[in-house]
Amino acid sequence: MTDKNLSSVEKIKLASDGLRGTIEESLQNEITGAISEDDQALIKFHGMYQQDDRDRREERAEKRLERLYSFMIRLRLTGGFLTPEQWIATHEIAGENSTGVIKITTRQTVQLHGIIKSHIRPTIQAFNEAKLHSIATCGDINRNVLCSSHPKQSPLHEKVFAFADKIAEMLMPKTRAYYEIWLDEEKIADKKDEEDPLYKDAYLPRKFKIGVVIPPNNDIDVLANDIGLIAIIENNRIKGYNIAVGGGLSTTHGNPETYARLATVIGFADSEEKALKAVYEIVTIQRDFGNRSDRKLARLKYTFDRMGEEQFLRELEARTGFSLEKPRPYQFTSRADYYGWEQNEAGLWYYTVFVENGRVLDDEKIAMKTALLEVAKTGKANFRFTCNQNVIISDIKPKDKKEIQKILDKFGITQHTEKSSVIRKNAMACVALNTCPLALAEAQRYMPTLLSKIEPLLLKHGLEEEPIIMRMTGCPNGCARSYAAEIGFVGTAYGKYNMHLQGDHEGTRLNKIYKENLDEAAILTEMDHLLATFKQERKKGEHFGDFSLRKGFVV
Repeated sequence: MTDKNLSSVEKIKLASDGLRGTIEESLQNEITGAISEDDQALIKFHGMYQQDDRDRREERAEKRLERLYSFMIRLRLTGGFLTPEQWIATHEIAGENSTGVIKITTRQTVQLHGIIKSHIRPTIQAFNEAKLHSIATCGDINRNVLCSSHPKQSPLHEKVFAFADKIAEMLMPKTRAYYEIWLDEEKIADKKDEEDPLYKDAYLPRKFKIGVVIPPNNDIDVLANDIGLIAIIENNRIKGYNIAVGGGLSTTHGNPETYARLATVIGFADSEEKALKAVYEIVTIQRDFGNRSDRKLARLKYTFDRMGEEQFLRELEARTGFSLEKPRPYQFTSRADYYGWEQNEAGLWYYTVFVENGRVLDDEKIAMKTALLEVAKTGKANFRFTCNQNVIISDIKPKDKKEIQKILDKFGITQHTEKSSVIRKNAMACVALNTCPLALAEAQRYMPTLLSKIEPLLLKHGLEEEPIIMRMTGCPNGCARSYAAEIGFVGTAYGKYNMHLQGDHEGTRLNKIYKENLDEAAILTEMDHLLATFKQERKKGEHFGDFSLRKGFVV
């Protein structure tokens, strides 16, 4: 591809000197709270986005002030794991440098918002002291690797988790730019020391996401990833991994060339070594064949569909030196978190806390942030994040369970988790307004209000215990995986949403647009009608998504 056909971001990467760009100069510019436009593309590879407070744009424009710029920093946490010491550090860093909210993401990590430019380096340095970093959590690169979150899922969870971590380490970029810019490491004189045989100079055409799941609980929405690995376990042994390729949910309103897609299972690797080799070479195929001229069509799903499965498999075989076997049978029966207390095979205890939309904070309802800090200070529990934006207080010895329970009861965490409705605990929303620059509508700030109006409708129709999966995004990018929900809401304008139906309960079928540009009144009218019909005409044990498909609500 010639330079003139490359997108602007591709040119920025190539000219970036290993992702360094002019970030140092941008940081030193005290005239503005922003950084240069080119550097905004590069800092994503360092784990951050430039944002601004969209609630205050108009007010500041009237005063002829620049936008209120700040930065979001996201950590790289394979499988979403933190030690108690790391939780304490995150709590303190959030309080000192950000809005104070610890945001659990839909990809099993945490991000902090509202960090001003002068606080970026101190924030990263503080995380580094806690043995945490934000390398490659954003940008055109492999991002946070997901893994089934709860050790209850299998006695082999620890081995699967370790496999996910090997993938994360294997796909780390080689550039030392992060360490030089943020951690004051001396700049490398010989660039050969950081040559990157995987990413080279241009990295990937677009972001790349990987997840590893242990059936039958598809808690990570594995098929929504560029690469999904499905652990095949028989007789308490990992036989290998089914490999799925081409998942991705982002679309663009009004652009029919863009689409949401679930990954295609292309084969089975009968060893960890083969699975790792296959993952690596799938990334190289995307590197070499992905679209570098149109970023809207640059994800692996478009590369896979353009090549076709047969050609893709031939290319993969040529690069790996072996053929994948036929996929092994597997089944998903749910994708839920295990709320409350659960015990694993080794006798350790786990408590899953409901965290609405992943926002850990103290408010007038509950002091969740303080409660989790108190748990961390005992030193007797680790923390794991779920892809449903909840936190699991983890690895608690039986002798320590009572102490942890006392803290949960003291701060009302137990009651909060137990009393929250089923629909609320199955719901999810992206950040959206006021910080996301892509948002067209509210999501995490509005979803709780909408649910408070849907809950009486469920009660009215006797469906309050029905585990319907409902998700909302403020734009069509799909960060809360709304296209893979039984009921999805996708923002089109402020206060308006497309309503999607017919996704299945297990995350193996996408939904479709049912009605467009609905306001709240229209949403509630539709929900009342749909729930009434569901109550009257469902088959025994039928989930809402399967019912809506059978009834043909979307032609």
